[in-house]
Amino acid sequence: MMQNTRKIGKSSWVFKENIRIQASAAVAGPMEGNGKLSHSYDLIYDNLYAGQDTWEQAERKMLEDAVETAIKKADLTSEEIDVYLAGDLLNQNISASFSAKAEKIPFIGMYGACSSSMLTLSVAATLVEGGFARYALAGVSSHNCTAERQYRYPTEYGGQKPNTAQWTATGAGAAIIGIGGTGPRIQYATIGIVTDLGIKNPFDMGSAMAPAAAKTMQTHFEDTGRKPKDYDLIVTGDLASIGAPILKELLSNEGYKLGEQYQDCGLMIYSQDQEVFAGGSGCASSAIVTYGHILQQMMLKKYKKVLVVATGALLSPISYQQGEPIPCIAHAVAIEMDET
Repeated sequence: MMQNTRKIGKSSWVFKENIRIQASAAVAGPMEGNGKLSHSYDLIYDNLYAGQDTWEQAERKMLEDAVETAIKKADLTSEEIDVYLAGDLLNQNISASFSAKAEKIPFIGMYGACSSSMLTLSVAATLVEGGFARYALAGVSSHNCTAERQYRYPTEYGGQKPNTAQWTATGAGAAIIGIGGTGPRIQYATIGIVTDLGIKNPFDMGSAMAPAAAKTMQTHFEDTGRKPKDYDLIVTGDLASIGAPILKELLSNEGYKLGEQYQDCGLMIYSQDQEVFAGGSGCASSAIVTYGHILQQMMLKKYKKVLVVATGALLSPISYQQGEPIPCIAHAVAIEMDET
């Protein structure tokens, strides 16, 4: 039997074909545009409608804008993109699939809830590594008002929320993957397993997702032989102020200490005076931070090795209304810049 040398350990992949991010784009809503990373976004919308008639159409427009901006920055055309992998939070991935209709690129819809940013990036890199695509495009989106309408109550309802709740980030991110160039290199991907510790509260995603993030990170360290100190920055997608301390405690119990290099995207986006409860969430949380701020800082050589761990709660309105617990997952991607 031929040995699969690209799989290492339990569930990690190593990329050997100089797989790099050719270009990326991050677009953001008005709340995010007033936050701490406003300088990192390619486009900031003045309002939640983004010139459209509905919030759902606005989310679709944001994803289309992110995709088209990334393609332009890569000096490519949509005809040169071999495959488009995308996901979002809405029923049946409608933001992703409707955007694919507009872009007319061969499309693979993917769903990992808020972990979809690194899920699509991992698989895009794999398709390029395997020779199935010369250029692959990964994209995700989320919108505060579309998510509220689907998972909780429409914003007009004005329902009260506990401090453990999170604010779904409005925005979209996209990245183009190819071989060669000078962009950040994708070195490893660690695919998570579904973790369910019985948490049922849809207003406490941080507590639900932290164990999944811890499991994926522990697996990544074991598979690759790396330690937290080997990275200049480690980020989770959207554990926010509730889940981040839980993650640190869980990993500490396993002998992995997360220090100052650890941050959470849901806490990086917003200023302290913005009312976002425990912090940001949604597919856009990890996407706009990674495809905007982090990759920009890597190109400036301020970060050499970054581990992005996108976290996702795999619930639906039906599952939690029927009293089911919230299964969660996390996917990790190690992104690096050359030493020189």
